[in-house]
Amino acid sequence: MKKITSVFALIFTFAALSVVGVTAQSFAPRSSVTPLTLEQKANKELRKLPRYSVFDHIVVSVNGSTVTLSGKVYSLGTKNQAARFVVDIDGVSEVINNIDELPPSSFDDRIRREAYRSFTSRGPGQYFSEINPDVRIIVEGGRITLEGFVYRKSDSDSLNILANSINGVFQVTNNLVIGKRDY
Repeated sequence: MKKITSVFALIFTFAALSVVGVTAQSFAPRSSVTPLTLEQKANKELRKLPRYSVFDHIVVSVNGSTVTLSGKVYSLGTKNQAARFVVDIDGVSEVINNIDELPPSSFDDRIRREAYRSFTSRGPGQYFSEINPDVRIIVEGGRITLEGFVYRKSDSDSLNILANSINGVFQVTNNLVIGKRDY
C-alpha cells in the first residue's frame, strides 16, 4: 500500500511541476522577438505590390516618421501604388515619392528579356524567383544596373559577365550586395 501511495505522490508531484512550468513559460517576456522598424514595415508592404517585378527596384529610407521612396520602376502604375501602400503604415506621417518611371522602349525591352533569359538559364537563376526576387534588373537607355543581394561574389561576377555579353548593352553597373537581405 505504501508503494502505491508513493507512486501516486510521485505522479502528482510531476503533474504539479509541469503545470507550474507551463504557466511560468506562458508569462515569460518574449525578448527574442523585436518589433519591425518603419523601414522593414515599408519593405514588407512594397513586396505586396501586384506589379513589382524583377525589372523594378524601390529603395526605402526613413527619417523620423517620413518615408522616402526612390529607385526606378518599369511597371506602369507601380510608382503611385508604392506610395499608397506605404502611407497607411502606422507611424508614417509623410511619404516622399522620388521613384523614377522608366520610359517605354522596345530596345530596352529586348535587353530586359535577353538579360532575364540569360541569367535564369546560364547563370545563378535562384535569385530570380517570380515573387520578390533577390536580384533586380534595371534597364534604361541600353544600360543595365543590377540591384539586390547574392550569397557569393562568384554569383555577382557571373551575372556581371552575362550582362556585359548581351548584344546592344552600352554599360553594366553592378550594385549587387554580397550577403543576405535584412528584410
